[in-house]
Formats: sequence, C-alpha cells, structure tokens
Amino acid sequence: MTRHTTLLRCIAAIFSLALAAAASGTPDGRIRAVATFSILGDMVSRIGGQHVAVTTLVGPNGDAHVYRPTPDAARAVSEAHVLVVNGLDFEGWLDRLMEAADFGGVRTVATAGIEPIVLDHDDHDDHDDHADHGDHAAHDHGATDPHAWQSLRHAVIYADNITLALSKADPQNASAYFGNRAAYVAEMEALDAEIRAAFAELLPADRTIITSHDAFRYFGRDYGLTFMAPQGLSTASEASAHDVARLIELIRRESIRAVFTENVADPRLLKRIAEETGAAVGGTLYPGALSGPDGPAATYLDMMRHNARTLAQALLR
Repeated sequence: MTRHTTLLRCIAAIFSLALAAAASGTPDGRIRAVATFSILGDMVSRIGGQHVAVTTLVGPNGDAHVYRPTPDAARAVSEAHVLVVNGLDFEGWLDRLMEAADFGGVRTVATAGIEPIVLDHDDHDDHDDHADHGDHAAHDHGATDPHAWQSLRHAVIYADNITLALSKADPQNASAYFGNRAAYVAEMEALDAEIRAAFAELLPADRTIITSHDAFRYFGRDYGLTFMAPQGLSTASEASAHDVARLIELIRRESIRAVFTENVADPRLLKRIAEETGAAVGGTLYPGALSGPDGPAATYLDMMRHNARTLAQALLR
C-alpha cells in the first residue's frame, strides 16, 4: 500500500468521524495543541491556522536538549487536545512530563513513517563517551539521529502526521487542515528545489562543513554535504580534546574556509577553532530552534532558507 493510498484512507476515516463527534475547544472555538519545541510549534500553527491555539514548550532560541519540564508545561499538556512530539528519543524528558500530566488527547509522533539515519557503532560510542549525561535519558538519543526536520523531504511527513492528528481531534475542520497542508507542502517542495540548485554549484572540495554539534546529517544527506562537529548529537555532550584536535587537523589539511556557530550552542569553542586554523566564522545556523519573530529564522521555512543561504554564501567560491 502506498503512502498516498494510506493518507486517502485516513482522510475518509476522519471525515466519517465528523458526523459523530466534534472537539471541544477554547472559549473562542479553537482546539488546544501543544508542541514540544519551536520548530514543531511553527508547523502546527501553519497547518492548524485559525482553528488551533498552539503552546510550545521549548520556545525560540531554546535548547530542547537541556530543557526541564515545569508545572506550567504539565498543565498545558493536561489541557491539550493534541500533543505533537518529534520522537526518535529527541525529547529525553518527555516521559517525566507525561507522568506529571493527565493527558487524554491525541498524541502524534511527527517522525512516524520516517526512515531515520542510523548511527554506526563508532559514531554512537563517540557520542556516549563525550556526553556528561547526568540525566542519561535526557541526552542519549540512542542509535538514530533525531534531527529529521533538517530534511525538507522528511518535513512533508511531519506535515502529514500533524494534519492527521489535528483532523482526528477536530474532524469538523479537517478540510481546512488538509488545505493548509497542501499549501505548506508546496512551499517545502519549492524551497527544496531552490536549495538543491544553490548547492549544485559547490565544488567537491567545499562540501565539508564544521558546525558546533552533530545536527545536520539529514541536511547533508539531501544536498551532498558532509557535516562535522566537536560535539555529538546533543548540545549537552562535551567535546573531547582528541576530537577538537582532529577537527583542527582536518580544517588545515583540507583548507576548509569557514566554520559555523549555532543559536543553541556556546560559540566559544568554534571561534577558538577558527582562530587556530585561520578559518572564517561563516555565520550562525539554526539546528533545532527558531529565532525570535524579528530574527532570520522565525519560521521553519525561514530557518531552512537561512541555513542554506548562510552556508552557500560562505562556501561558494
């Protein structure tokens, strides 16, 4: 059965529910949705539109890797009709939150149906060795890379899963959600084509990129780039002296011209590496959190466009 056929069957089932039930909403008629971090929050807002009131637990410029749930977060989840999580062990704190919240709504894993990047044994060992776990569950992502939103093609699946969850919780407005999804996916596909065209001009020697932590594997896979970082999958991990020395040697050997800081990571280590190697700091990337509303990555699509343009401007000869 194709994904398209499955989606059509889900649509039919959702519309049949509309004959029998409707979601109870906020005083202004909207349903309540909670998203675990800002990228998901933006996706839910875009698809939900005027029918959904969205609460985001980890907001703009917030680091979901080190987030600690609050009583207000548990209250928001307990009152929600829909809870959207990334999955792939990204939200290591989610189980504790669910224990504190009496949630009876629709929970959806945005990455359901995505084939994740599986870390090889050496990668996984490195990330475990370098992490100061303290709370092991919060920092250890397991054997897969959870940063799947860094692929616009995977983002289409995120949109599908969010649309189905909203439509299940609020079947009366399912047609609006599917309409918003169609427009959103069209923009994703157009941006994907734009980014592919931009990176097609990169020389092979310019396709290795240094960032703060290991969050861009999906982006690299989609556009033929290699990302390397002193930190592992989590910003809570610690870069070892060995890994830093290895990166410095790589930058010098391959004449890598730029390194890139991140909005959720301390920039000092990358700046020190740049000073020691003569590489430029090519700009700030947004790996897992949006900027504020006045920043360059206020929405998910803005974030992907900003990251691509920042990289291309620094790397194109």
